[in-house]
Amino acid sequence: MAIPRLSLRRHLPQMPGHALRLRSWQILKPLTHAGLQPTSKAVYRRAPTRLLSRLWGVLTGLALPRWLRRPLLALYVWAFSVNMAEAAEEDLSSYRSLGELFRRPLKPWVRPIAPHEMVSPADGCIVHLGRVRRSRLEQVKGVTYSLESFLGPQDWREDGGRGLSPRWHRGHRLYQCVIYLAPGDYHRFHSPTNWHIQHRRHFPGSLMSVSPSVVRWIPGLFCHNERVVLSGEWAHGFFSLTAVGATNVGSIRIYCDQDLRTNCARHVQGCYHDCSYLAWAEPAGVPAPKGAGLGEFNLGSTIVLLFQGPRRFGFRASAGRRVRVGQALGSL
Repeated sequence: MAIPRLSLRRHLPQMPGHALRLRSWQILKPLTHAGLQPTSKAVYRRAPTRLLSRLWGVLTGLALPRWLRRPLLALYVWAFSVNMAEAAEEDLSSYRSLGELFRRPLKPWVRPIAPHEMVSPADGCIVHLGRVRRSRLEQVKGVTYSLESFLGPQDWREDGGRGLSPRWHRGHRLYQCVIYLAPGDYHRFHSPTNWHIQHRRHFPGSLMSVSPSVVRWIPGLFCHNERVVLSGEWAHGFFSLTAVGATNVGSIRIYCDQDLRTNCARHVQGCYHDCSYLAWAEPAGVPAPKGAGLGEFNLGSTIVLLFQGPRRFGFRASAGRRVRVGQALGSL
């Protein structure tokens, strides 16, 4: 059965645009009865988004009876204009839960990999890309945060007996690309280039929305949210891919790392957990060929690429543009 790709905005033109946005701070509406403003940054940052996201993860993992799968999942497909024609399994009744639909694999031929040195790791919208200047990363235009607050202490530059020492090429520039995955997007992410992953750093944290409107509203949001930093090397030095969690993201999964557990009640915010892959993937680390699957989200989130490259490296995309896995992102 073909599922029509309908648009809420198209069918409800009388509604204002802001009424259709899925603001994660809507969960705070009951606080208005206590005299609190739900749009207050302080209130929003203290909201129990981790707990709510864990509950959402439980709900999306519940097995649905077969008779309910098609009507319930079709509502989600309709609301977020999900293109089920690209899914490896188009029959909605084959998905046992809403979580399985979020993490759906695609037909292998619908995401060809471009021959450029770097391709998009995910389907989504490019929020920002360009050079990193004065060790400041750009969240959105005009909103920045420090490199160290995002990656943590850069002790992987020093071996220290742990094998955390990707090469940093002097004279090369540092580049950044931020891609936002909306709820209707394909939620798996892939390797953007040929590289080796040497280290994983997991930051427990908040799970605030990473929609562009909220990202503009809260400075340093990516440094507050739970995230998993994969770092290593590509042909031109340091390379990292960071999966940033968000509200209702029940988990971040890395396929090669079975020990990783995200959004757990036992995790303490404000700390981080390191894991060296060189202990079992000597000598260079875990190979990640361009286009290979790396991991997956539940619902929407953000991917941040941070890497060294020669001066001749150039992006082949621009901020505000939608990209899909495998499309050209940059080349030498």
